[in-house]
Amino acid sequence: MVEFASAFDDTEPYGEFALVAENAAEMGVAWPGRHTPQRARCTLESGQALSVIRWGTADPELVLLHGGGQNAHTWDSVVVALDRPVLAVDLPGHGHSDRRSDRNYGPWQNALAVAEVIERLAPSAGAVVGMSLGGATTIRLAATRPDLVRRAVVIDVTPSVNKPGRVMTPEQRGTVALVSGPPTYDSFEAVFKVTMAASPKRTEAGIRRGLRHNMVRLGDGRWRWRYDLGSTPDEEGVDRGWTDFTSMWSDVAAISVPTMLVVGGDSVFVLPEDIGEFTKRLPAARIEIVAGAGHAVQSDQPAALVALLQDFVGLG
Repeated sequence: MVEFASAFDDTEPYGEFALVAENAAEMGVAWPGRHTPQRARCTLESGQALSVIRWGTADPELVLLHGGGQNAHTWDSVVVALDRPVLAVDLPGHGHSDRRSDRNYGPWQNALAVAEVIERLAPSAGAVVGMSLGGATTIRLAATRPDLVRRAVVIDVTPSVNKPGRVMTPEQRGTVALVSGPPTYDSFEAVFKVTMAASPKRTEAGIRRGLRHNMVRLGDGRWRWRYDLGSTPDEEGVDRGWTDFTSMWSDVAAISVPTMLVVGGDSVFVLPEDIGEFTKRLPAARIEIVAGAGHAVQSDQPAALVALLQDFVGLG
């Protein structure tokens, strides 16, 4: 039986939405915009609770799903520039959402949880947008719940991303490599230094902001990641089989809704042969390569992603 636990406590609370003014300034838009953010909690039938950021009070036009080791704030720059009502979800085991006792945070379980959230909070959303793990979750949702996914935007991921035998250096993986690193750090500056080194495309201010959203200060003064992925793949009782997405190529072929695959031009997470397989499985898919972006397109080139979303989803 899977049990659920609340997110990690933070002994140094902060005003999470106060930092959004920085995102707005970087994007050259006024703050506050028309659709201000508010955090909410959605408890599912299983008892698991997912935390969301609801931007505005109108029905969300987009549902945003972050990558592994991230949280809903990864979309802040994109959202303030769009200035539309959207719903950004903390995936299970991430951000302020509940942790699973089996630590299964794969796209299959994620899709089941996110589907309930969409049904309750964003049933008329025009698109689901997911990056990395959130993108794999979007593929699963689009294949199994097309009633909830009118359009699908998949950012820098395909089912081959974790294909057995595919090897990337820590430098190529960037901040994704930090998931396999220490779960705690002695100081905020210590984790800032390693993150800065792994994030050549991001500003110092952006990294500090992202870290504060993604870390908690423990009672002993150390800092730890908010997410529950951990760095011990052989931990007793934990099945890491969910990290292999290759079986999801059948899900790609099953997608019946308009779909756009967005790839970072400098990313190595999606190879040319992966794009070829994606278009073979889903010939109608729109493929977009974003120059100057690595794996996290929403952080590296948010303005370019905003333009793509406005065009693909038809946001005015």
